[in-house]
Amino acid sequence: MNFTTEQLNRYSRHILLQDVGVEGQVKLCRARVLVVGAGGLGSPAALYLAAAGVGTIGIVDNDQVDISNLQRQIVHGTKDIGRSKVESAAEAMRAINPDVEVRPLATMLCADN
Repeated sequence: MNFTTEQLNRYSRHILLQDVGVEGQVKLCRARVLVVGAGGLGSPAALYLAAAGVGTIGIVDNDQVDISNLQRQIVHGTKDIGRSKVESAAEAMRAINPDVEVRPLATMLCADN
């Protein structure tokens, strides 16, 4: 994988780490992660995964943003009230890192899917 100059600058702190380096960042960029829930734990996790450059991030939640969510679910803002949590989260994740592929799934995770 060849990084652009912008990506090298974006991920420079990871690349400088002996335990990560270029090889580790390549692995992150090729990784796939599923975040279950865009609430109190899932929303900051999703933002950090996007910022770190995880290549493909799925996010599953079947709820809409409510004003009571805003004090603890940092991926959502006032403008997102009434909106699907996964669409709100996907927009914020893409804003942090447009290089990641975000797959919003507005459904409830269960044994059948």
